[in-house]
Amino acid sequence: MNLAELQKKLIAVARKSPPDDHVPDAFEKRVMTRLTAAPRTDEWTLWTRALSYGAAACAAVALCLSVWSFISFRHQDAALSFSQDLEQTILASAGDADNTW
Repeated sequence: MNLAELQKKLIAVARKSPPDDHVPDAFEKRVMTRLTAAPRTDEWTLWTRALSYGAAACAAVALCLSVWSFISFRHQDAALSFSQDLEQTILASAGDADNTW
């Protein structure tokens, strides 16, 4: 949108209509100031925001997977210990078979 052309059109329309008592003082100046002071989008800000959200999401996923891996590793150690204890118990009774009374 061309702001200079829009400003010319608004001023032309405003000049055609006579001022009314309902219009506050310096209304057109406030409108024109608002139009020229419109915030411009900064591409770097958009990229920074998107990448920071992505980094936060990746960190959250990595944290969840680390906790899950740690918990499953603890249970795996308990299962491994149980299997070794069971094997030693069975082999201990098999080792006593060659002893006779």
